[in-house]
Amino acid sequence: MTTIHRAVHPARLRAADLTVGYDGFTVLDGLDLDVLTGRVTTIVGPNGCGKSTLLKALARLLRPTGGTVLLDGADIASRKPKDVARTLGLLPQAPTAPDGLTVADLVARGRHPHQSWYRQFSGADDEAVRSAMDLTATRDLADRPVDSLSGGQRQRVWIAMTLAQETDLILLDEPTTYLDLAHAVDVLDLVDDLSREHGKTVVMVLHDLNLAARYSDSMVVMAAGGIVAEGAPADIMTPDLLSEAFGLSATVVDDPVGGAPMVVPIGRCRRR
Repeated sequence: MTTIHRAVHPARLRAADLTVGYDGFTVLDGLDLDVLTGRVTTIVGPNGCGKSTLLKALARLLRPTGGTVLLDGADIASRKPKDVARTLGLLPQAPTAPDGLTVADLVARGRHPHQSWYRQFSGADDEAVRSAMDLTATRDLADRPVDSLSGGQRQRVWIAMTLAQETDLILLDEPTTYLDLAHAVDVLDLVDDLSREHGKTVVMVLHDLNLAARYSDSMVVMAAGGIVAEGAPADIMTPDLLSEAFGLSATVVDDPVGGAPMVVPIGRCRRR
């Protein structure tokens, strides 16, 4: 495995010798990962390599068959669900809302971890919801049903709900799925703002390698249930890695916009 030294901030979220499987089939096998605090880390890899499984394990949705996930140095499985939800927010792939639910009501659901039988919705909750909608530019959508929104609007609203949890760790599973390129860039610009301007630690799964390289401080490349490379995009994105992890013949050039590595597939088609 290619590993780039990246000691910048202590890791608050860590996978240690993590093994996860379903029905006797092992998906992740002895995986180790430190999530960089205050940075954007993007997990990439071919279909079926275990990206979403890793994200769910990090979020305590899947119980490991071996190893541990550590949150602030403690086994995440030992923490109460609401305690975890006050620290770590997960936006799953393609979430759905009940028919007719308004944007404001959906975002308010992000406050559930802060509620109890003796603590109902408060002024602090209202402020958290307003702040989340301001950050995602969705306040003008507050009274609209979620199912009436465009794909880009809907994704911003779901991110707003995640932000309303007021966690500093955010996990996003394919946040640009089904979005056209303009809306995908819009969502990733928001992710970048959350990290750089608001100090959020973000872990996301993406398919688009070029967007991943542009918007990530660190990339984790998976294949066959393990990590084959991790580090800054400029350090690890090479033709050899693309061939090893994706079976892709490609060259890597500098992105003319930001200088990040840009993957150019070779293939057979060479129209001029």
